[in-house]
Amino acid sequence: MTGVHSTEQMTADLVIIGGGSAGSLLAARLSENPARSVLLVEAGEEPSDPDIWTPSAWPTLQGRAYDWDYLTEPQAGTHSRVHHWARGRLIGGSSCLHAMGYMRGHPEDYQAWVDATGDDRWSWESLLPVFDAIEDRPDGKSGGPMPIYMPDEEVSPLTRAFIETGVSLGLPRLPDHNDGRMVGVTPNALNIRDGRRVTVAEAWMTPEVRARENLRIVTGTRVRRLTMDGNRVNRIESVGPQGPFEILADQVVLCAGALESPALLMRSGIGPKDALAAASVDCLIDMPGIGRNLQDHLLGAGNLYATRKHLPASRLQHSESMAYMRAGDFTAAGQPKIVVGCGVAPIVSECFQVPEAGTAYSFLFGVTHPTSRGSLAISGPNLDDRLIIDPGYLQTEHDRAMFRSALEAARTIGHADGLGEWRDRELAPGPLAGKAEIGEFIAKAVITHHHPCGTCRMGKDDDAVVDPDLRLKSLDNLHVVDASVIPSLTAGPIHAAVLAIAETFARTMTAGD
Repeated sequence: MTGVHSTEQMTADLVIIGGGSAGSLLAARLSENPARSVLLVEAGEEPSDPDIWTPSAWPTLQGRAYDWDYLTEPQAGTHSRVHHWARGRLIGGSSCLHAMGYMRGHPEDYQAWVDATGDDRWSWESLLPVFDAIEDRPDGKSGGPMPIYMPDEEVSPLTRAFIETGVSLGLPRLPDHNDGRMVGVTPNALNIRDGRRVTVAEAWMTPEVRARENLRIVTGTRVRRLTMDGNRVNRIESVGPQGPFEILADQVVLCAGALESPALLMRSGIGPKDALAAASVDCLIDMPGIGRNLQDHLLGAGNLYATRKHLPASRLQHSESMAYMRAGDFTAAGQPKIVVGCGVAPIVSECFQVPEAGTAYSFLFGVTHPTSRGSLAISGPNLDDRLIIDPGYLQTEHDRAMFRSALEAARTIGHADGLGEWRDRELAPGPLAGKAEIGEFIAKAVITHHHPCGTCRMGKDDDAVVDPDLRLKSLDNLHVVDASVIPSLTAGPIHAAVLAIAETFARTMTAGD
């Protein structure tokens, strides 16, 4: 349903705020118990743009009406640029906008989560059955609803040459990126079925699920603030198409994402006292960790080459293969530190002129575990007050050094004999004289990889925002279940990790049903 009259007061046993990837999964899983009434509240609408389901169209979706299209603060580390952060404003959230790559990550990524929380539930080994429950893999050894498609005949001949070149340089040829051995090269696994994107909402919120009498979906509705009675949230102040209204719930699960989840908490008076004072919000619960620890992956766009012959357009989603590796050594194993991606298109940042399609291609390059940390804050108490997003890009020497290594790896692949059939000449960066010029090129080239996370991180320390059960530490009936709880980035795209977080929480909640 979409319309809620302002005089109405809605009630539910459990309210999920945010209908994105985590929220859609949880709405389906937590409404399996018919005795539990579940209300899903989403700011956007149901997806309807046909381009959403066309894999190759994904870059063009950014900036449309269902993209929040956030803007960062100017970044000193990226040539003082302001970055657009696309986030989905619709049922299914950013699973309707992203590039569909699916990578679980590396086992050591999750050991960092165990170290942060003291809870083995977040280990690679413990999450393996969770991933199996999420995924529908071609090997038939999983039982989940989300297709994990391994491309074959659709893979671009350029991508095939990229993979063979990586192997010739010493990278292992992997069956996919999801068996724990991320170092190596392979086509990207994709959330695609029969040539169409599959969103989380489609995978989990099937017509049968939506028909459940105990599940109600309200769209076009934003939550202004949470009000509290003691250690419990007792009221959710919302505004929908018909005006303001209230929601009452026994349990509240916040799934609004790495930006809106901390923003809602701050508008509710929960957060760092100094940041709330600056936004003219009374601090009811001082939690310095909320909005801190903001992380994101960057990709250099790109190491650009002119083609010797026409390059056919990608039949998939342009960035068809990621080569993960250690820095400075194509043959070393372990947790990856850098990545090079094959872009079957001339992919560049706004600082560079884009060549005509079919005449050039880009090798993207990035750092898998950046150490730079940023922050998020609200600028005022109201829904329309902008978010102050400062990712702190490239603020550490570690990140700058790793980016230099990643660019070097991209150029090593790009200039190798195996790509001679395609390479006419390198267009960017061209000759670079020393560390300063390399750094300047990287600062102009990097773009977001669309993986913001960490702003309500889970942990066992006093500054952590949620405990290992994902309960907000100061309140008894509020949990946060989305990318904001991730304590540190996984090596690749974080979507698989977000789904694993949601499924793990669902299992905890339903254990007593």
